[in-house]
Amino acid sequence: MLRSVILAASRSTAIERLVATTPLSRDIVRRFVGGTTIDEALSAGAELAGAGLTISVDHLGEDTTTPEQASAVRAEYLALLDALDRAGLATGADVSLKLSALGQRFEDKAATDHALAICVAASAVGCTVTLDMEDHTTTDSTLDVLQTLRVDHPDTGAVLQAYLRRTEADCRELATLGSRVRLCKGAYAEPESVAYQSAIDVDKSFVRCMNILFSGPGYPMVASHDPRLIAIAEDRARWFDRAPEEFEFQMLYGVRPAEQQRLAEKGYTVRVYLPYGTDWYGYLMRRLAERPANVAFLGRALRSRN
Repeated sequence: MLRSVILAASRSTAIERLVATTPLSRDIVRRFVGGTTIDEALSAGAELAGAGLTISVDHLGEDTTTPEQASAVRAEYLALLDALDRAGLATGADVSLKLSALGQRFEDKAATDHALAICVAASAVGCTVTLDMEDHTTTDSTLDVLQTLRVDHPDTGAVLQAYLRRTEADCRELATLGSRVRLCKGAYAEPESVAYQSAIDVDKSFVRCMNILFSGPGYPMVASHDPRLIAIAEDRARWFDRAPEEFEFQMLYGVRPAEQQRLAEKGYTVRVYLPYGTDWYGYLMRRLAERPANVAFLGRALRSRN
């Protein structure tokens, strides 16, 4: 119930204005977002790298409605990759792309062309690209674009969401040699016809999908903060004789940093999803929906409003 309320709030401009004008909103954003500019994201990325963590950088923004906006997002990613390279952070790093930010909702071909240009630039500096997954209406389109990009850039990563009923089949399709697949629970409000609604059903699906990915020749990327799922992933790695370099854990910036460090110190690759940009509201609300305990943090900030 609370998750549904939070996701509804993520679409409210009135609540967005309230959060944005709260005195402590800057503290909230700093907790979950690595800044609003490329330079601030680089600073956060350098700090994570110094702690033995790797990064996947995401420029926040999904509401692209014109070709000009899509081109601007492409230019931002090209500038980001150049900055990562100049800062010595590009090798082994990843950037996450939302195709909706590149114009997917109004022109698939343009979005694909923009994504391809970003892949070319990423390859040139030793960085990888992962296509973020959004609501279920874009899943087929995103996977189609993925296959196009993988013709020349086979290390382009995919994201699959365990709460969708179709995801086990998608895991079987993508669990191939060289295929990078980020498995997460999912963070959008979806109808029961396409998505599991209870937490236990989502967790069960997550484990079934992990089994498929770990048993195949691809590269699983386990994106979860759930202690039970992390423990199961470690067990699955042992069961399928996966060395630490043959899979990775992924976690969100600002969420369970001590656990990120613990796993890194055990020799696992831990990649931190590092978002930046001014369009942080929708991202923040989805993070609260994934982990409702964080609502208390937001509530304290809202109560402090002058």
